[in-house]
Amino acid sequence: MDASQARYVVVLTTVPLEVDVEAFAQALVAERLAACVNVLPPMHSVYRWQGAIETAAERQVVMKTCVDRVEALRERVHARHPFAVPEFLVLPVDGGSEPYLEWIYRETRRP
Repeated sequence: MDASQARYVVVLTTVPLEVDVEAFAQALVAERLAACVNVLPPMHSVYRWQGAIETAAERQVVMKTCVDRVEALRERVHARHPFAVPEFLVLPVDGGSEPYLEWIYRETRRP
């Protein structure tokens, strides 16, 4: 497979503010599971958990990768994540700048 045959995705998760999100993001990029990880500013989340409405301060984490790296990324996110059921949403990329997609492909391959 080469960059023109690869399929691309954006993966979302959230992490609580007390998590060292810099180390979290650095590890995913260093391990070539994601080409880029964006960490958004703190946000307020409201959700239902085990029958009760909860609130939490979290950060949204946006990861860009290839479909063939998703399972390894999922395993790593779950291993590093403090939540019992972390958000892990995989959104397909439909189109995009070819140079950017090629960059994602290169950065998620072993040298």
